[in-house]
Amino acid sequence: MHDFPAGRFAAWTTAWLGGRTSYDEALDALLGDRVHTVAGLPDTDRAVPLGRALTTLRGLGERRFRLVLPVPGDVRGLPRLPGLAPLALEAGQAAVGSRLTLVPEAGGPEAVAWTAFPLDGAEPVPPPVEGTLRAVSGALDLAVTGAARTLAGLDVARWNPEVPGLLAGLSKATAPGLPHDHDPLALSVLGRAQRLAAVLDLAMADAPGAAVNHAQAAARDSALRPLADAVRDAVTAAFNTVPR
Repeated sequence: MHDFPAGRFAAWTTAWLGGRTSYDEALDALLGDRVHTVAGLPDTDRAVPLGRALTTLRGLGERRFRLVLPVPGDVRGLPRLPGLAPLALEAGQAAVGSRLTLVPEAGGPEAVAWTAFPLDGAEPVPPPVEGTLRAVSGALDLAVTGAARTLAGLDVARWNPEVPGLLAGLSKATAPGLPHDHDPLALSVLGRAQRLAAVLDLAMADAPGAAVNHAQAAARDSALRPLADAVRDAVTAAFNTVPR
C-alpha cells in the first residue's frame, strides 16, 4: 500500500499540538519501527531525532500541519522556497506548517530522513481548498465507476493478480494508525484511496510482453486520470481532517 509519512506527520503532530494526544503516543505512532531524523531545523547544524524536532515545533509556535501532495504542474499548497518544490515533487508529499515545511525521504525499510524548510521570509501560502469528506468520498465512488470499464478493457487482472484482492471489499477498507479521535469517515476514505492508488500503479504499468504504443498508453493514462485525481484529493482530505 502507498505510504504517506507526511500525512501521518500532519495528523499526529496536529493532534499533539492541539492537546488531543500525548507526546509519547504521537511519537510512537510516527516512529513505528523506523528511525526518523530531521535535518534543517533552526539553530541546528546536523540531523536530529524526530522527538527533538517535535519539541522544536512547539517552541516555534506551530499549531497545525497539512499534507500536500504535489504533482508536476500542480504544487499548490507548497511555499515558494528554493529547493523545496523539487524535493517535494520527488517525494510526492510534504507536511506544511506555518513556520516549517518538512519533506520525508525513505532511507530504506528502516529509516526516514526528513528535510525541514524554515518559512521565515516566505510569502504565506493559503491552504489549498479541500472538499468535505463526504464530497471526496462521493467523488471517489464516481471515479471508480468511471474507471471500471477502462480497467476491464486493459484486462489488468489477467497480468496483475493482486488487483482483484485490492478491489475486493473496497467499501469496507479502512486505514489504521491515526489518532483515536480521527473521523471514522476519514479512515474509510483513506483506506479506499490507498487501495485504489495501488490499483492505479498496476494499471499504469504495461502488461509483461505487451506491445503498448505511445498513443495507447496516452489513452490509458487519460482515462485513468480522473481516478488518480480523486485518489489524491481523498488522501489529502482524509489526513487533514481535524475533529471539531
